[in-house]
Amino acid sequence: MIARLRSAISGVAPTQTEREAAERFNREMAKREAKNFYWGFISLPHEQRMAIYALYNYARTLDDEADDSTLPDLPGRLEPYRERIAKAVLGEYAGDDPIMQILAAATQRYEIPERELAMLIDGVEMDNDRKRYASWEDLRGYCYFVASVVGRMCVRIFGFTDPVALERADDLGLALQLTNILRDVTEDAGLGRIYLPQDELARCGIKEEDLLRGEPGAGWESLIALETNRARKLFASGYEVLRYIPRRPAACVRTMAGIYEGILDKIARDPWLPLHQRAALAPTEKLRVMVKSWLSSG
Repeated sequence: MIARLRSAISGVAPTQTEREAAERFNREMAKREAKNFYWGFISLPHEQRMAIYALYNYARTLDDEADDSTLPDLPGRLEPYRERIAKAVLGEYAGDDPIMQILAAATQRYEIPERELAMLIDGVEMDNDRKRYASWEDLRGYCYFVASVVGRMCVRIFGFTDPVALERADDLGLALQLTNILRDVTEDAGLGRIYLPQDELARCGIKEEDLLRGEPGAGWESLIALETNRARKLFASGYEVLRYIPRRPAACVRTMAGIYEGILDKIARDPWLPLHQRAALAPTEKLRVMVKSWLSSG
């Protein structure tokens, strides 16, 4: 995917207007890559939907850069992204990166701060330097950079009636990222990464080498209970954001969070599932979440 984006950035002439081509690129990329979030995106009005597509694609591209082990110097590869967002927030971006074309317009329209876009880059860069987290507070800081700050930017795009919405978005971002960590524990172990707090692993009697081997032992069920309970509390707090955003964005948030709650429920029911396969909802289950979310948002 990174290779396709680099090709798009290289200046290939669009077949339609620049804006239309950029919108099409972002829509197709989000539909292809956002297997869970896309179900929520489609409830948004056009301008918000395009902004959210671009924000998701921006985050996804940064993740792909961090995961590309074939190329050295991640900080150097991330520097052009920092330069683009610095220009975007000043209304000076004039490049041909289709993601930044839409995101730059969104930063102006929705007053997205440069520091939040930059914090996401900082969070991704942390993956280049850190593969372990000592405690939940330690992990929480990482999750804030890679997830909560995205929630804040989404709320800015949606519009909100009280700044407390940003704090609730922080908690929802933490809930989603913690669910991601539980779902992707085997994939991350394959990259030598353990995001689960080391002190909690030790408390449950889980040795690092056993987890990396996919055989964490009997304490695994206790650890999963601890983490899923934490995630559920964060979901409960995060859902309060719905009180402060408009109806259609609320349906989007309910759908995205509801799908991730469904994944969390599957892991809670079967703690060993993430060690054998990637926990996911079937399309019919996602459809039920989406319809329920639309009805709940009235």
